[in-house]
Amino acid sequence: MSDPMLRYPEVQRELGLSRSSIERLVRSGQFPRPRRLGLRAVAWPASEVERWKQGLPSNET
Repeated sequence: MSDPMLRYPEVQRELGLSRSSIERLVRSGQFPRPRRLGLRAVAWPASEVERWKQGLPSNET
């Protein structure tokens, strides 16, 4: 089974971040680079987004 690809709206919903925040993280190397799907379309493998989320520190005190 192939890994589903997440477009910007899905990634924004998953992470609770704006498009510009995601782009800033990608540029700084703190978030995986998207894969090009076409001339104007990019997406991320769902597994890479999930792995990135798992690496975030928790807010538990």
